[in-house]
Amino acid sequence: MNFHVLTLFPEIPRAFFETSIMKKAVDKGIIAYDLVNIRDFAFDKHKTCDDSPYGGGAGMLMLPEPLNLGLKSVCSKIKEEQGAKAKKRVIYVTPSGKPFTQKLAQDLSQEDNLIFICGRYEGIDQRIIDTWVDDEISIGDYVMSSGELAATVIIDAVYRLVDGVISSDSLSEESHTDGLLEYPQYTHPEVFCGKKVPEVLLSGHHENIRKWRLRKRLEKTLRVRPDMIAKARENGQLSKEAEKMIETITNQIGD
Repeated sequence: MNFHVLTLFPEIPRAFFETSIMKKAVDKGIIAYDLVNIRDFAFDKHKTCDDSPYGGGAGMLMLPEPLNLGLKSVCSKIKEEQGAKAKKRVIYVTPSGKPFTQKLAQDLSQEDNLIFICGRYEGIDQRIIDTWVDDEISIGDYVMSSGELAATVIIDAVYRLVDGVISSDSLSEESHTDGLLEYPQYTHPEVFCGKKVPEVLLSGHHENIRKWRLRKRLEKTLRVRPDMIAKARENGQLSKEAEKMIETITNQIGD
């Protein structure tokens, strides 16, 4: 998979691509990335990339010309290196976009090329969105000054789902993968600050451990995100075993 990030501050996402699991994925050739400095496509000697918005209002807006040239450059590079039929998807990260979810991350992980536009100031000219953008995505109901941070959040959620980056076993029971939150986990030492690891995890009885983990997932989801239980039920993601456990948990809470 190839990530292309158009940004005014390439040093922000660069640190992410050069560390930890991402670096290993890049070194293995599973992931490739291209950080495109929008200022390289500005016209004047000051590399100006913003101006005041028409109609007035506070703040500045990113100019369309440098972004347009940057996007053309990225697409030309993809065509040259991968051929005219290479698939690409352009994403603009913005508070006014559709919510980012695990399902969307899984969808994006199947793409060949993801092109991210990192906004700054008051955002970008609408004509760039109309001409280029396939998806406007928000990482939450709040506003940030850095499109780079928001894009990195999405990239982090997506790249780990690409085949070969992380083992499938590590992904199968994570929060949001199947409609539930993850169960609590423990490591050494067996006793820490007077608190002991649950006996079932020390038993070596795989079936009891599986049932304990499922129950803990259900308990936490019911407590923290009951809306997810309703949605999982609608999507047919809850087994008969899970439904029976929910009934037991609910009755115990009622008692």
